[in-house]
Amino acid sequence: MKTKRALIVIDVQNDYIGGKLPIEYPPVELSLANIGRAMDSAREQGISVVVVHNVLAETAPFMAKGTHGAELHESVASRGWDYYLLKSMPSAFGNTGLEEWLRERGLDTVTIVGYMTHNCDLSTVVEGVHKGFSVELLSDATGSLPYANKAGSVTAEEIHRTVTVVMQSRFAAVMTTDEWLEIIASGREPERDTIFSSNQRARQSQRR
Repeated sequence: MKTKRALIVIDVQNDYIGGKLPIEYPPVELSLANIGRAMDSAREQGISVVVVHNVLAETAPFMAKGTHGAELHESVASRGWDYYLLKSMPSAFGNTGLEEWLRERGLDTVTIVGYMTHNCDLSTVVEGVHKGFSVELLSDATGSLPYANKAGSVTAEEIHRTVTVVMQSRFAAVMTTDEWLEIIASGREPERDTIFSSNQRARQSQRR
């Protein structure tokens, strides 16, 4: 049965691109370019494009309502979409009507791009799986930033790499934009994995 996809473009907003919460890994210029490529190719292939917009309260330290940082980046705003949704929770499925919109159109697969890998992307991926959708994530069309808190500190690259490995082990088919473009053109299925196989490979590598 042919895969019926929607491309979900999550929170590509100015505060993530040189604003108050700048994406660091992969370089934001790279992920922005790949998001644009994915959107353009989706149009060419007849894949629905959903743009997700996260706007917080006027008192929020970033993406506050009415600020430039909360606005969609021009690279996304200029391309348009088939469905626009506003959210205030991490997951794009959180009280937005996204699930109903997808099901009404018979769409069974969601491809995730946008920001951030470890927050809104991860939340959307996990909830998408729980709702019965097949999920894909384009690793070079997403991005992370560093954290430091009571639990410790971690770089943007460490967060991005760890989260994408975890997603591939169970929740999503993780691939580059180039790989996805080949898949949607050819109709073949992306590589998926399991928790058990991922763990077995790691254990075998440790024994060497």
